[in-house]
Amino acid sequence: MMPEISLNVLDVAENSTRAEASLVIISVEADTASDELTIVIKDDGCGMTPEMVANVTDPFFTTRKTRRVGLGVPFFKLAAEMSGGRFSIESEVGVGTCVTAVFGLTNVDRMPLGDMTSTMHSLITMHEDTDFLYTYRYDSDSFTLDTREFREVLGGVPFSEPEVSQYIREYLRENEAEVTKGRLI
Repeated sequence: MMPEISLNVLDVAENSTRAEASLVIISVEADTASDELTIVIKDDGCGMTPEMVANVTDPFFTTRKTRRVGLGVPFFKLAAEMSGGRFSIESEVGVGTCVTAVFGLTNVDRMPLGDMTSTMHSLITMHEDTDFLYTYRYDSDSFTLDTREFREVLGGVPFSEPEVSQYIREYLRENEAEVTKGRLI
């Protein structure tokens, strides 16, 4: 199992980019009133057939040709359920996929959220052809990063350009700190 939820997010979002998504929407929401941490990863990629959706949480099912097992989604599901939460996948061929993992926020068996700044920074700078809409929320405080807006301002300068990459990392880190106000997720 992965030691942090952010690594599960990275794995599922990487699946979205392999599915040729042009937009990946990722939201992280901590809601103390409902005692839930909800992670949603939605894409407009190629989608999956109903048979694939039914099998995707089986660790011995994968569509990859390079290995015979796919542990990312099954571990994500297990982690959510072990914390008293739930997990779902909805997908339609030609439309895209939506993965939702809900964790018990204060459950002793919930793994830490981890470094979402590094996860999002890696996704954004390593996948220049994919746009990301990222929302990070803690109760009523939130921020959103939309790479489509960044592209408009940058006019073709790649996200992997060192100054741009550093700006994106700092933007993520500063906004996450402002939203959490020192509260751990």
